[in-house]
Amino acid sequence: MARLATANDIITRAAAEVGLKKVTDPLSSTDDNFIQLAELLNGVGQELVELHPWQTLSMPFQLTTQLGDTGTYDLPDDYSYMVDQTGWERTNRVPIGGPLSAQDWAYLDGRNLVSQSIYASFRIDQNSFQLYPQPPPVGLDVNFEYISRNWIRTQADVRHDLIQSGSDFVLYEPIVAIKFLKAKWLEAKGFDASSARLEFENMFNSRTGKDEGAPILSASSRGAAFPYISPYVNTPDTGYGL
Repeated sequence: MARLATANDIITRAAAEVGLKKVTDPLSSTDDNFIQLAELLNGVGQELVELHPWQTLSMPFQLTTQLGDTGTYDLPDDYSYMVDQTGWERTNRVPIGGPLSAQDWAYLDGRNLVSQSIYASFRIDQNSFQLYPQPPPVGLDVNFEYISRNWIRTQADVRHDLIQSGSDFVLYEPIVAIKFLKAKWLEAKGFDASSARLEFENMFNSRTGKDEGAPILSASSRGAAFPYISPYVNTPDTGYGL
């Protein structure tokens, strides 16, 4: 399991770095500084969701189309945004087309190309996941990954997007949250936060670069994509396709 810190841990360490005296339970403190730090931590958590597709917040979405479906489906309650190019229709083993722009959708709908649409395409509209054609064929196994807005995990393993208790775990690397909270508090108080911002940016850039690993960069025309099927790397000399 990744090393996680509680909300109280992060507030306490940020408070110490700006010169405040530690308290036993920062989230329950009546001190104005700690009340402000707790609210700022909520803002820190919600902002970090938007700044990077953290692997710890990545969640799977799956649906199987049924008879009578309209092709419009509710997104998960914790949905923030889709991870690009993860859409896949596993029944036919093909990527989902899209995302369709409003113009693409209007064109397909206006031309009534349902019978000519071989594979499913999608768009996100009105906070819903919409498949084309509508209604969709029965039995499509639609999958993609999305980033959850829930950056807090309780001791009971329930996720939220706001702190419920000082013992809640923050799902980011602790040093990133601490440095961001420190900068936020200094800015809110009107102090010079330039060095604190630099500390945060250094930690943010470091951790985002290490969050999921990195591909091998290639200057060749073949690019850096992994050769899932390649006669030079991973297919036998004979019997291929049997």
